[in-house]
Amino acid sequence: MSRSPELEPHPGDLLITKRQWGAFTGTELDLQMRRRGVDELVLTGVATNLAVESTARFAYEHGYHVIVAEDATSTFSAEHQEFATKRILPMIARLDTTDAVLTALKATGA
Repeated sequence: MSRSPELEPHPGDLLITKRQWGAFTGTELDLQMRRRGVDELVLTGVATNLAVESTARFAYEHGYHVIVAEDATSTFSAEHQEFATKRILPMIARLDTTDAVLTALKATGA
């Protein structure tokens, strides 16, 4: 699978292989983030109502601040997308646009 250069790992990047719907299940993601002092996640991805939502739920339960870049998520139907982004995710995460997330990251120097 070919990736654009922007998506290639950089020196020092941590790579976690996700094997379940949620990125925390069966991985050392929580441990590695805590070791690095990370307390906020920005989520994007496919299967908004499955993978993104599952990761957001576990992140929230672990005490992380969760941001979902809503325009960088998608799922199998408009109905599923709308339910996840209007009913579930707002209870556990802040939803924003990719542009807003990138602007905030640039402002913090991240």
